[in-house]
Amino acid sequence: MHLPLHPVAEQGGVRLVSWNIRAGGGRRVDEIAAQIGRWRADVLVCLEARGTVPGQRLAALLEERGFVHQRTTTDPARPAVNAVLVASRWPLRPLRTRHGPAEPLRWLPVRVDAPVTAGGTFTLGAMHVPNFVPDRERKFAYLDALHGLARGWRGGPALFVGDTNTGRTGIDEERPVFNARHDGWMVAMDTAGWRDAFRARYPSRREFTWYSPNGGNGFRLDQAFVNTRLAPRVTSVRHAWGQHSGDARREALSDHAALILDLR
Repeated sequence: MHLPLHPVAEQGGVRLVSWNIRAGGGRRVDEIAAQIGRWRADVLVCLEARGTVPGQRLAALLEERGFVHQRTTTDPARPAVNAVLVASRWPLRPLRTRHGPAEPLRWLPVRVDAPVTAGGTFTLGAMHVPNFVPDRERKFAYLDALHGLARGWRGGPALFVGDTNTGRTGIDEERPVFNARHDGWMVAMDTAGWRDAFRARYPSRREFTWYSPNGGNGFRLDQAFVNTRLAPRVTSVRHAWGQHSGDARREALSDHAALILDLR
C-alpha cells in the first residue's frame, strides 16, 4: 500500500507527537485518531494506551491512517492497565537496554528506521514516569534509571520522550510541587548531554501541559530529552491541545497537551 508523505517527511524530516490520551481514550478514540492525523505525525508516542476495546479501535484507526508499525506494552491479562504505544509510518525495532526503568508497562525503547531522506534511524525511549503519590520512591527509582541510561548511552542519536510527572521548580509549575530531587534530575539530564528540547529552545517560557483538576494549577509534565547526536536535527518543538468537534474545552480530548517535535 502506497502512503503519501506528510509535508514534514516530504521536506526531509520527521514529526514526532507524544500525547497522554487519558485512560485509554474511551469514547474519544475516533476524535483522538482524527486529531493525530491533523497534527500530521510520522511517529506517535501514546501514553495511557490500553488493550481494551477502545484501545484496540484506536490502534486500528491509526493503522488506517498510515501508522502500520506499532509496538505496545499493553498486558493482555490486564488490558485496562495504562501502558505505552509507539506507532510509526516506518519500521520499529525492539531495543533491549542493560539498564533502564524496571517498569515494563511504562517504558518502551525502540529504534525508528526512518529513511535517510528523513534523517535516518534514531532511538526513541517512550516513558511514562509514575506519579509522586502513593509511592514517591517508585517514581525516583524510575527517574534515576533514566539518568543512568542517559549518562552511559553509546547508542547513537536518541531521545527519551513522554510524561515525566516532573519539572523545574518555579518555572514548570504554577504552584510549588516539584522539590529539589525533581529539579536536580532535570539538571542532571542536561549535564549528561540530554537536553530538555522545549527548555533548550525556550529557556524562560512558561507553558503547561496539564492542569490539576481541583486547583486548576498548571504544570509542564510532558517532555523530550534529546541527546547530543540528535539535538542538531531538532527544528521546532511546541505544545498543542486536542480539539473535539463541537466541544471547545481545552481538555475535550485529554487532560494533557501533546508535545510536537520536528526533526530535520
